[in-house]
Amino acid sequence: MGTVSDAHNEESGKKVTVVFVLGGPGSGKGTQCANIVQHFGYTHLCAGDLLRAEIKSGSENGTMIQTIIKEGKIVPSEVTVGLLQQAMEECGNDKFLIDGFPRNIENREAWEAVTGIEPEFVLFFDCPEEEMLRRLLGRNQGREDDNIETIKKRFQVYMESSLPVIEYYDAKGKVRKIDAAKPVEDVFEDVKAAFNSITDKVAP
Repeated sequence: MGTVSDAHNEESGKKVTVVFVLGGPGSGKGTQCANIVQHFGYTHLCAGDLLRAEIKSGSENGTMIQTIIKEGKIVPSEVTVGLLQQAMEECGNDKFLIDGFPRNIENREAWEAVTGIEPEFVLFFDCPEEEMLRRLLGRNQGREDDNIETIKKRFQVYMESSLPVIEYYDAKGKVRKIDAAKPVEDVFEDVKAAFNSITDKVAP
């Protein structure tokens, strides 16, 4: 089966590199993604941000997404994958960090079916629940969902949905587990080592 990455290769001679970034709420994904963008030149795509931007655009697709969310339903995986794929095609880069996706097995299956792109690896920010809770409660961003009860529900959803995805890729040897409880600078040293392993592999 021809894939998006194959087509991209034929057209430009470049390989599309995708890294999935997963970790619980408060594991420090956003901070580290910003560091990776600056240091390694990746484009950072967040599925949630793309969905919100689509809603804000007022497009037909955005209205449909908004209706689904208002009804308390989950946006179909194909819709999210479609937005990610569109963002990848429009930005002109060939290296992508996809943050907070795939959130569950259905997301992963839709990604594979629609794009045919296998991630280079999955960057998994492993952080104890107590530490994530401490960080989220310490935020001064005024997020209304940052209270203990809601945070614990978010942890539970994350564990139930995302861990099977991490286990799937771990079985394929594609998970780079990062101890996210360490100080930010130390975490980034571990992140750099994971990304340098790609560079080393590509180097002649």
